[in-house]
Amino acid sequence: MPRVVTDYEAHLFGEGRWLDAWRKMGARPAEVGGRSGYTFVVWAPNAYAVSVLGDFNEWDEGRHPLQSLGVSGLWEAFIPNVPPGALYKFKIRSPFGVFSKADPYGLVAERPPETASVTAGFGAHVWQDAAWVADRASGGTPLDRPMAIYEVHAGSWRRNPLEGFRSLTWRELTAELVPYTAKMGFTHVELMPVMEHPFEGSWGYQVSGFFAPTSRLGSPDDFRAFVDACHGAGIGVILDWVPGHFPKDDFALAKFDGSALYEHEDPRQGEHRDWGTLIFNYGRHEVRNFLLTNALYWLESFHVDGLRVDAVASMLYQDYSREPGEWVPNKFGGRENLEAIDFLRELNTTTHGEFPGTITLAEESTAFPAVSRPTWVGGLGFTFKWNMGWMHDILTYIAKDPVYRRWEHQHLTFSMLYAFNENFVLPFSHDEVVHGKGSMMQKVPGDEWQKAATLRLLYAFMTVHPGKKLMFMGNEFGQWREWNHDDSLEWSLLEQPRHAGLQRFVQDLNALYQRQPALYEVDFAPGGFEWIDCNDHEASVISLIRRAADPEDWVVAVLNWTPIVRHSYRVGVPAPGHYAELLNSDAEVYAGGNIGNQGGLDTEPVSAHGHAQSLTLTLPPLGAVIFKLRSSNFEVQS
Repeated sequence: MPRVVTDYEAHLFGEGRWLDAWRKMGARPAEVGGRSGYTFVVWAPNAYAVSVLGDFNEWDEGRHPLQSLGVSGLWEAFIPNVPPGALYKFKIRSPFGVFSKADPYGLVAERPPETASVTAGFGAHVWQDAAWVADRASGGTPLDRPMAIYEVHAGSWRRNPLEGFRSLTWRELTAELVPYTAKMGFTHVELMPVMEHPFEGSWGYQVSGFFAPTSRLGSPDDFRAFVDACHGAGIGVILDWVPGHFPKDDFALAKFDGSALYEHEDPRQGEHRDWGTLIFNYGRHEVRNFLLTNALYWLESFHVDGLRVDAVASMLYQDYSREPGEWVPNKFGGRENLEAIDFLRELNTTTHGEFPGTITLAEESTAFPAVSRPTWVGGLGFTFKWNMGWMHDILTYIAKDPVYRRWEHQHLTFSMLYAFNENFVLPFSHDEVVHGKGSMMQKVPGDEWQKAATLRLLYAFMTVHPGKKLMFMGNEFGQWREWNHDDSLEWSLLEQPRHAGLQRFVQDLNALYQRQPALYEVDFAPGGFEWIDCNDHEASVISLIRRAADPEDWVVAVLNWTPIVRHSYRVGVPAPGHYAELLNSDAEVYAGGNIGNQGGLDTEPVSAHGHAQSLTLTLPPLGAVIFKLRSSNFEVQS
């Protein structure tokens, strides 16, 4: 039988440079000598015997042994007459014991709690998104495009109450989630990990099947159809991806051939005690190869538009969540994980090079420098970094009773001191509405009217603040309960005017965001932002200007963080004329009090805030108003 893996591919694998290893590793359909079946390739360098067990050979270890490829540690075989949909595992015998393992490169896994892999191919879905992919590759940088991300846990977005309250399938989500996301004006959907995982309560962040979309929601082709439908609706798809750790379940990667193969042997380097998981050994070439080819697999085989890398801080530091003596310094005596840093740089260089226009996002909570700067200037090479500091500051601020906010004003303004240090995404993510932190509605003091008004104001602030935007599902209509992965969102709340009004506001806010280049074209340079007044802490009011790439295209935003109506509030503006009120968060259609400026105002030749012209505004309580100069050069759309 001809070799499955060539000597050259085995050499590349040993160097960590076999980037399309996903095409051959694991079980893959093949035809040899006129017979159809599957090739099986697995990495088990410490094994002295490896075989394939399956329902096609009655789980008999002696029927289908694999051949060793020597020092590469790879084992391979072609097994004829194996049908698609067959269950299988690898039986590994090594000096450390005998192990039955699921396929690390398996394309489909049994539905948990079952743990076998399932034979499958690369799918039969016929893609319809060629124009989308071409535009993504040739459309220039994503930095100057709008990005309003809807973060979703697919299993709990909406459940079917007529069939045991089960999760919707990918096919059902294609019919429901895709049009909803488009209607709400989000540009991207970010999915919490869809890779196979044994424990529902991990939300997918403890992956056992890195190449297999979870069987809970349908087939890989069902997921491909979902992505295709998103692209057809103008929505990009971002996947949460977890190269930082994996679970200890004995059927998966842990001690794969009896040795610490994918993880570090030393628990000071190889174990996350907080999460009960194991840490990848980024210094091992074959492990890096596994992760790199996995990233490329999702980008190529599923056409996804980006990867959001989870828990980057835990990868960057040897002492992450460890006490003195519980971690191993690097070769220079420092705390940085040099192998992980090199891996992340290689990841970003490779994905951006192989799939131009795709993005990577770092969930990174420390002050590690240059996370979203190019590798050739010493950065990690991510496209974006989550701005956790802004998120914590603003949530701290809105948790205060408005009467005390005058003494907390720095939480509103501090982020602009570092806003352009990275390419930031502003996140209100799932992490902020679980584990006793309370829902977004619960975070805000006051009665129901004040809570809803404050959330409208908060989301307006996120939109006018430099940076791309992310909102977790349910936040858009003010879910009361903390998010529960075993439950549906509280869709019945939309029968109440305040919740329906909040949802309508987010929809209109996203539409305005996409229409106004001033709100997204210059997110990462000082020329796109200007304070009008950031010092009015006594009134708890801030005012600002956002500018497009054309500095003559701008919008003015004024935000009042108290429940007091501010009459005759003067704000300096750059030029004379009529300023149309593009958005008022207190509008009646949003269940507000309808206090505002009758659709727009003319300037007065009264100097204020360094400008010769100014507006005299009525600021709604706990409200935001956004204005634009009416001119022949830039159309005003309300």
